[in-house]
Amino acid sequence: MSGSGGSHPRESPRVRYLCEAYQIGIAIRNNLPETDLVTAFERLDQSIDAIEDEYPAWHPAPLSFRAMVLSFIFMEITGDSYAAFTRRLTRQPEATTIFGFGRVPDESAFSRAWRNRFDNAVHEYIHAAAHFVIKEVHDRDISAPEVRPKAEILNDTEEAADSVEDESFSQEEIVQTTRLARDHAFGHFDSGRASNASYEDTQFFELQTFMGMVHCGTAQGATRFQYRRGEEYGPHGDTHLRAVKQFNPEGLMNGYNETMDRLLSVIASETSFRRPVTAAIDITTIPYYGDVEDMPMVSGTKDRDGRAFKFATLSIIGQNIPLVLAVEPVRESSEWDENPSNQIHRTVRRLVRRAKEHVPIETVLCDREFDSIQVFQTLSNLDVNYLIPKRVSSSERDVLEQMEEDDQEVAVESASIHVESGSHPMRLLYVPSTSGEGTAVFATNLRVGPEEAETFCQRYSRRWQIESEYKSIKGDFLAKTSSKDYRVRLFYFVFAVLLYNIWRLTDFLLKAGVDGEMDYAPVITAGECVELVASALIPHD
Repeated sequence: MSGSGGSHPRESPRVRYLCEAYQIGIAIRNNLPETDLVTAFERLDQSIDAIEDEYPAWHPAPLSFRAMVLSFIFMEITGDSYAAFTRRLTRQPEATTIFGFGRVPDESAFSRAWRNRFDNAVHEYIHAAAHFVIKEVHDRDISAPEVRPKAEILNDTEEAADSVEDESFSQEEIVQTTRLARDHAFGHFDSGRASNASYEDTQFFELQTFMGMVHCGTAQGATRFQYRRGEEYGPHGDTHLRAVKQFNPEGLMNGYNETMDRLLSVIASETSFRRPVTAAIDITTIPYYGDVEDMPMVSGTKDRDGRAFKFATLSIIGQNIPLVLAVEPVRESSEWDENPSNQIHRTVRRLVRRAKEHVPIETVLCDREFDSIQVFQTLSNLDVNYLIPKRVSSSERDVLEQMEEDDQEVAVESASIHVESGSHPMRLLYVPSTSGEGTAVFATNLRVGPEEAETFCQRYSRRWQIESEYKSIKGDFLAKTSSKDYRVRLFYFVFAVLLYNIWRLTDFLLKAGVDGEMDYAPVITAGECVELVASALIPHD
């Protein structure tokens, strides 16, 4: 027995700062049910004194340490990139004051703070506070739409808390691997321009990467790029647009396909790459606000007055490395053009065929927009399994009523598809909705019995990854443009998807290099990867 003076062991610094982090998380959670996330931060009065500012007192760092820490907690809760958070502060001047800034910091200020101003204790502090809020919001079903999905953060192990920057990787290793990924990706696109042209294609790719990084338009991006590389090196904005228009859609898609072959050849050398794969097909929209006359590639949206360019993608999901294997422009019939009615099964056919050139596909998951007997038969003809939610029609409603009478939670109904392109047996699976309300109905061509139907349908929840994917492509990698020319729109989107794949390939190679576990959560953020790619292309000032 030790001394009897009633003394207590001294609290370790780590215990102290984690306690403070959780106190901040608790305060945010307690504020959320009655207000929005930004206001929840405004009401914080907790001190931040258990962690230290790595910048010495004499360092010229005008940005408040507390403001920076709170900003990173907010970004980790929402999944905002540095660019997205900066745009948020610009749009909401009151938020700048709430977080404690006298001005809106630029993206580089956040990047430098994470690398140079914060030590590992601050990193862990930020993740502890933010991940507590994310888990509490979803576990307690608190209405907070800006909070990212719980599945996007790592599990409850303290060892995995730092999902942004793993200490297993030095900055030099990350830069080298990013360059490797970049070198595997940019060599398969050819504009077909004359060999004596003033600029090589790679210089346009460099400019496009820079524009994606800083989220600006062509004119502004070209000016800033020339400032960094020199006026003689970088093309002007109008030159860039003219070059982009020379990438015809077919050549652009062929280049993308060849790039994916190259990227996957790198991955195939790693035994941890799991095959065959589960894939998800979905359609994303890029809003368009201009005149729609003579714009056949512009479509309507669910919002009756909305207009957008639409792109379909097929992506690997699940425990494999998440990559977009195929991209397909969507051309729909609209009141302002003479397009034929959209036949979505043809889009599906092209996506799956292109993706199967790279990897075997076991199962395809689609959303309710693809509920079509032509889609079902197309996937069956391509020899892949499918799981697709059904719209509830009169026949499904009859089954649901019978289930309610019989007090059944699960039912499986046999059916068959007969269309001009073929026929096949299928099953309709009636299972409890994951939202906790009612019954969901899924269509599949697999032989699934009642005892396994609910477990089988749970794999559909993996589709959340594609929503996160679209958010990253459009929020982290897509350069701005107001061009009406569809060639420009397609190039910008395809290039953004390519940068997303580079990010994911970089993450894969980093994990494989240290025998890391191939989970979904990345070891570097999308914003960091774009910054590194651009840094490899553009020397520092």
